[in-house]
Amino acid sequence: MTGPSRRTGNEPPIGRRMAELRARRGMSQQVFADRIRRSKSWVDKVERGVRTLDRLSVIETVAAALGVAPDVLLAGKAPREPAAEPGGDVERLRAALARYDLPDSGNDGQPAPSLAQLDAQAGYAWTAYRNGHHPQVLRLLPDLLCDSRTQPGDAADLLVRVYRLAAQVLVKLGEADLAWLAADRAMNAAAGNPWRAGLAAISLTQALRSLRRGGLAMTAAVAAVHQLDLAPPHVRQPGVTGTLLIEAALAAAVSGDANAAGELTERAARLAEGQRQHDWDGIGFGPAPVDLARALIAMWSGDHQLAVTTHLRVASGNAWHLLPAEHRAAHLIDIAHAYLDLGDTRSAGRTLVAANRIATWETRIRPVARAALTAVFRAGPGAADVSRLADTIGLTR
Repeated sequence: MTGPSRRTGNEPPIGRRMAELRARRGMSQQVFADRIRRSKSWVDKVERGVRTLDRLSVIETVAAALGVAPDVLLAGKAPREPAAEPGGDVERLRAALARYDLPDSGNDGQPAPSLAQLDAQAGYAWTAYRNGHHPQVLRLLPDLLCDSRTQPGDAADLLVRVYRLAAQVLVKLGEADLAWLAADRAMNAAAGNPWRAGLAAISLTQALRSLRRGGLAMTAAVAAVHQLDLAPPHVRQPGVTGTLLIEAALAAAVSGDANAAGELTERAARLAEGQRQHDWDGIGFGPAPVDLARALIAMWSGDHQLAVTTHLRVASGNAWHLLPAEHRAAHLIDIAHAYLDLGDTRSAGRTLVAANRIATWETRIRPVARAALTAVFRAGPGAADVSRLADTIGLTR
């Protein structure tokens, strides 16, 4: 990373911006330090300007914990260079998933993190995911997986959270088989608990759907819904059940079962009535997510015009802007394919540029985004912002 560029004179130092954002989110210095795996003293020194925050990897870690893009912290600094391909991080994650040994509790002589610390780190990693900071998630996951797996006592909730996150980010990278392994580990960690199993089944369904195993994915989601329906009232959560119903409907559409897709979507819509939009650890449920699912089901059923019309209606409402950046950008990438199927490359290009503005890494590291942008770019001369995006990720005609 290059050094700071000339400031305008009106921008507070990066440490002060970090302090303001932390306080705005109601986090103490200690809580924030736990989330970024630093000491409280380190946080205090950065906020007072005693230490300089100038390493890109650390800035990304801080930004993700605060729920903002790195550029918010980097105001007045030189633009950052594009990150490297995620292949090395994926291999580290693969190696972490392949470990079955039980290493000693310490790392390089340091005491192992506590269950509370690991839970805070998992929460931070999920925040990074929801904000679309996927390289940061990939860097965190290998150590988080190993530390969580060797945690003494009842760490089932933590393991489900971490394995689910691994599965969902691997789905995005096109690593479907590895995602299935992580999701299966989450199911095993759920240990028969209906709520944990429901959470794990969300990621399992996504992994199976990415493998084009729509029938198996639908069966897994519906079975999890059934177990939640039988569970005591205090265990049930509309957000988990509703998300499972959406995932089951999407899986049905992938497998060509339009009737089941419609029935499952209507059941999800009834459950969403009167519900406030719920976003937590990869669960986004409410009327808007249900309607976005309708758009994808229409696209996969061949009605691309209905898919686009439904998408535009939802995206024009206030609920759209309340969705996590990851959810909005991922949906826009899907809808770009609907525009391509309609032969509207200009709208497809605009949609991909919009996705890139919302969550840069959704477009830069996902194979499905690259495929859509390649189709737009090679269709002929287009908008300048599309060309810039294509150049950024290294596409050539």
